[in-house]
Amino acid sequence: MATEKKDYSFTKYFGENLAELLGNRIVKVHKGFNTRDYVQSVKKKCEGLSYKQRVELHADELFRLLPPNFERSADILVSVLGEENKKETGMFTNFYWVLPVGKFVEKYGLEHPEAALDAIEEITKRNTGEYAVRPYIRRYPKQTLKRMNKWAESDNFHLRRLASEGLRPKLPWATKLETFLENPDPVFQILEKLKEDEVMFVKKSVGNHLADWIKVNPTAVSKLIQRWSKSNNVHTQWIVKRATRKFEIDFRREK
Repeated sequence: MATEKKDYSFTKYFGENLAELLGNRIVKVHKGFNTRDYVQSVKKKCEGLSYKQRVELHADELFRLLPPNFERSADILVSVLGEENKKETGMFTNFYWVLPVGKFVEKYGLEHPEAALDAIEEITKRNTGEYAVRPYIRRYPKQTLKRMNKWAESDNFHLRRLASEGLRPKLPWATKLETFLENPDPVFQILEKLKEDEVMFVKKSVGNHLADWIKVNPTAVSKLIQRWSKSNNVHTQWIVKRATRKFEIDFRREK
């Protein structure tokens, strides 16, 4: 007899079960939310959709059922996020259900950048805001960089990581961020604040970030890497090693 194959797909967690979870949280703070409509609509529409499509479906349904005022809707969604994630892991396990909230802000908050960035700040303390923040970087580069500089100096390591991860030019699963390709100095100024970070979650992001720049603008980043290579700080040295580990050219040496 054939053994029944179990479904461990991440996709299955983003159907009506997630609508019930989110809907039950939302209705506690916003009595007018129609949880039944939300669940039934997601159940009807999610069949055959990929994980990313399901996340967007949830965001669209939340937009349809929440108040039309973005600031009000964002406040409602932030209020249901609950306790912060104190660990470097768990963003896609314990806090997977936050992903539609991030997509909601990414897609529907562009006319309200300050409120959106406030929401992203809270989202990333549980899940991640690295995807949601990118449209704001493109449309409001100065305003968003100002906020990200503050995140880079935060006591919260999730925010420090976001300051790096959100600005990566070749972030996996995201479209290429070309805003600073010709002049990466504003981005490098943020990375300078993170080069001695002791938290592995942040160090990995900075190392991966520099590796992206080696691919898209090696001339600009080589000077930064050469300078960091002279540091005696163990965390800076770790970041440089991670950034250059897959490249035949030694970017740590003077050209």
